[in-house]
Amino acid sequence: MSDQVRDMTKGSPAKLILLFAVPLMLGNIFQQLYTMVDTIVVGQVAGVQALAALGAVEWIMWMVLGVSTGVTQGFSILISQHYGARKWNNLKKAVAHSYLLTAVTAVSLLVVSQLAARWILVLLNTPDNIIGMSLIYLRIVFCGIPIVAAYNIFASVLRALGNSRTPLIAMIIASVINVVLDLVFVAGLHWGVAGAALATVTAQAFSALYCFVVVKKIDIVHISRNDFEHVPGLNRKLLGLGAPILFQDVIISVGGLAVQFVINGYGFLFVAGFTATNKLYGVLEMAAISYGYAVVSYVGQNLGAGKIARIKKGVHASAFLAFLTSAFISIMMFLFGKTLLSMFISGDPTQTEQVLAIAWHYLSIMASCLCILYFLYVYRSALQGLGNTMIPMLSGIVEFFVRVGVALLLPKLVGQNGIFYAEIAAWTGATVLLVASYYINIRKFKSVN
Repeated sequence: MSDQVRDMTKGSPAKLILLFAVPLMLGNIFQQLYTMVDTIVVGQVAGVQALAALGAVEWIMWMVLGVSTGVTQGFSILISQHYGARKWNNLKKAVAHSYLLTAVTAVSLLVVSQLAARWILVLLNTPDNIIGMSLIYLRIVFCGIPIVAAYNIFASVLRALGNSRTPLIAMIIASVINVVLDLVFVAGLHWGVAGAALATVTAQAFSALYCFVVVKKIDIVHISRNDFEHVPGLNRKLLGLGAPILFQDVIISVGGLAVQFVINGYGFLFVAGFTATNKLYGVLEMAAISYGYAVVSYVGQNLGAGKIARIKKGVHASAFLAFLTSAFISIMMFLFGKTLLSMFISGDPTQTEQVLAIAWHYLSIMASCLCILYFLYVYRSALQGLGNTMIPMLSGIVEFFVRVGVALLLPKLVGQNGIFYAEIAAWTGATVLLVASYYINIRKFKSVN
């Protein structure tokens, strides 16, 4: 068996989860690095309006690109379960059909997103002085949807097999390429937001190619033509796992778009401040995402092996690790957050002072409640690993209604700063549902060994 896979059904749960999560965290650090460099270079070179233009498309991109992330994450659940059960033929067929479904999703998404881009920006009340730049950025990034989908499916297969090292290397490669191209396209050639978008798409292509090369070396997922043949119920099962996660991501994004609509109404300075903090949101969230992927693979493999008691130990260990990590990140944000935020902002001193004040207020609120977000990821991923993607989908619906409700109502009661609490309220509502549902669901399973 290839050294590119890791059996998570044996050994210390906490150690396995940490060893799996740490490379993903490092990969996310590099991913956030090139996202931040995009913003820093654009903000410093092209100014506050360009910064606001990037911020105005954050949730739109999250929604569209999140579709391929969601479905491929769902596909990885079945792949990890077959790996844990040592069902090699089923594993290959699941991988082959995941490739097919991912390709269909990517092409469909590419067409729909290009047709809807301008309409969505207008619908969201995007300020007139930035809508043109926002549209250019979206057009270029959406051309890279097939590339993102390819990376997502190859990385999902690797994570399902316990390999978190390759996605780390892929992200390092992408980060270096993106930083270099940002400096060339934006700072050197002065292509503005278009240059930033081109740098991102090019970097993503290299990360997808690297993951593909590694997957090709793993014997147990070598795909033949026969593996693509119709298997009764397989596509339905894969979509049954992937579609709820997709819908969950989309409904969360729609809630985010509603928040963006409210924010856009406060003018481009408020949008710029919100954008600066959202660029650090990735730093706040990166370890939570890593623990989430680790828990899905760990639970999926151990469910396939029938080791339910081991699943419980792993989830408890993950929750504890997540709490410690979130506390550390929160402390770092309170110590260095304002300095980091100032890196994104340049221009007229009066404007930059307003933008920084808005950004710091939002960041301090999120940092105070970060542990809630980390528990959300752990328990949502545990349920997904158990094959239950419906409750996580419902948690997305809860996030939607809470986020939108708070965004629309609270600013009317306490002023525009009330918008900052929409995110925290959404995390809390979803986490309560997920934690309760996990403990109810895990009781239904019995260990077989």
